[in-house]
Amino acid sequence: MLGLGVERLRADMNRLLALLFHQGVLDEQFLQLQQLQDESSPNFVSEVVNIYFQESEKLLRNLRSLLMDRELSDYKKMGVHLNQFIGSSSSIGAKRVRNVCVAFRVASEQNNRLGSLRALELLEHEYCYLKNKLHELFQIEQQRLLAAAVRYPVQH
Repeated sequence: MLGLGVERLRADMNRLLALLFHQGVLDEQFLQLQQLQDESSPNFVSEVVNIYFQESEKLLRNLRSLLMDRELSDYKKMGVHLNQFIGSSSSIGAKRVRNVCVAFRVASEQNNRLGSLRALELLEHEYCYLKNKLHELFQIEQQRLLAAAVRYPVQH
């Protein structure tokens, strides 16, 4: 019975990953990141992704503050932040976030404030969706690891 729970959780993880790939939220880079995880570093992927989330939160705050200053939108600085966001999103396989960052960078290079505001809104939406889904994935993974580790005493 216990093995069935572990298998059900593994199937849930696989279904969620398949959905995220089908939706274009993730790309093959995420799979490569997962391949780096092993028994010696069982939380490697979640640790890397949590660092990504921390850095992304800072980048989003910086981008929003740059855009909210109506007088002095610093599009060059926005480009620097967006390049960082593109790089870090690529490194974890966050395909849709990366693609929105690229479109945002185009708008900022054209000094297009309205386009940049729309891109920021879409970026925040895509980022939140990614964050929620990856947290869900990591929760299922933790449940699976706990279920696999549970040992019941043998009754005679």
